[in-house]
Amino acid sequence: MINRLREMNRALLELDLGILACGVVCQLIGMWLVSQKVSYALALWLGIALSLLGSWHMYRTIDRALDLGDGAAKAMVAGSMLRYAALLIVLGIVMVTDLLNPLVIYLGYMMMKVAAYMQPFTHKLCNMFFHETDPVPEALPEETEPEPQQ
Repeated sequence: MINRLREMNRALLELDLGILACGVVCQLIGMWLVSQKVSYALALWLGIALSLLGSWHMYRTIDRALDLGDGAAKAMVAGSMLRYAALLIVLGIVMVTDLLNPLVIYLGYMMMKVAAYMQPFTHKLCNMFFHETDPVPEALPEETEPEPQQ
């Protein structure tokens, strides 16, 4: 299990851990603040699942776009539009059926944004878990201009 986590893209792993941690915090806060606890939990974790799928899709889109060269910008826009279209379809279905609260689903989806800001913290946690340290940055050597020949 640990080896599989080591093979996973570290930035994606840290983002996913941040999404899950934010989801747990929102779930704990929601236990005291909302009256419809089951509906809140289902909506929140549906949003978290969409957020995890969106982060994985974003990783795959960026990875593929890096190999495209001139078509990279178009691939990135297409991937972004696909993610937002999927979110809008899910939110539209939820609004039409009136099963869950679409705002809570959106709250769960926005955990991806919060997790991106938590990345330095999750990075330190992953380093502690894997018993790793970051390399110490070293200054680049000074570049000197060649002396003009006379």
